[in-house]
Amino acid sequence: MEGIVIKKNSNLFTISSMGAFFDVLPSGKTKKDGIFVGDVVEFQDTITKVKTRKNLLIRPPLANLDKLFIVVSVSPKPDFVLVDKILVYCYLNDIEPVLVINKTDLADEKFVSDVEKDYGEFLKIIKVSAKEKLVEEIKQNVEGVCALAGQSAVGKSSIINSLLGDKVAEIGNLSKKIERGKQTTRVVQLYKLGNGYLADTAGFSKLDLTMISSLKKEELASYYPDFLHARSHCKYRSCLHEGGECGIISYVKDGKISKRRYENYLKILQELKNSEKY
Repeated sequence: MEGIVIKKNSNLFTISSMGAFFDVLPSGKTKKDGIFVGDVVEFQDTITKVKTRKNLLIRPPLANLDKLFIVVSVSPKPDFVLVDKILVYCYLNDIEPVLVINKTDLADEKFVSDVEKDYGEFLKIIKVSAKEKLVEEIKQNVEGVCALAGQSAVGKSSIINSLLGDKVAEIGNLSKKIERGKQTTRVVQLYKLGNGYLADTAGFSKLDLTMISSLKKEELASYYPDFLHARSHCKYRSCLHEGGECGIISYVKDGKISKRRYENYLKILQELKNSEKY
């Protein structure tokens, strides 16, 4: 049989297959190679094979992620450097990013319009209010394996609660025997939602690209889609876009590229440069 791993608890894995759930142990080989939530596996009495992964995230531990909902809100003060790091991470790992503005019941028009101005030309933006349970558009955009990302207190857990409601209790009851004797460590779990699955995980409150990728400083601008056209106007092919006859700097001055996005780029670039010194 074949299915997707929706929960891991120590060496016991819950697999969703053909509308049913199976609690299965790994075989010796698959246990050695490692199995993650999101893995597509073949199983009989044990898990016998893990199919080739599209990607693998270590924090949160999740395989085959198709879409990441990056959540920001007016409170706490948004960390758009983190947003841009997550975007780069998505592009590096073939993950579709979607930007979610939560707490629209608190946000003023300027906050929303500024975010849309900076990101709206190249990124899908969804506006929700978990407090008012206005989160249906997220459900409509769940396809494949999805997860939420963003800094602490932006409302990721509230969004999950609004989206899943009784479904959380339903899965919890189904896997109750797995929970016996479990420590309080948070468990990554996939819940069926819309046309795919949503991961119940806090995920990505911090992100250090230098620790989780081999990205070079010369490559960073390639992962800024709003920089693409301007880069062709740089005098030098190896331009890092910090000064001189640079097309990106010219576009920033003319208001054609977001100043905030450019300043975030410089901060991430400096982190990459610092990491290459060691």
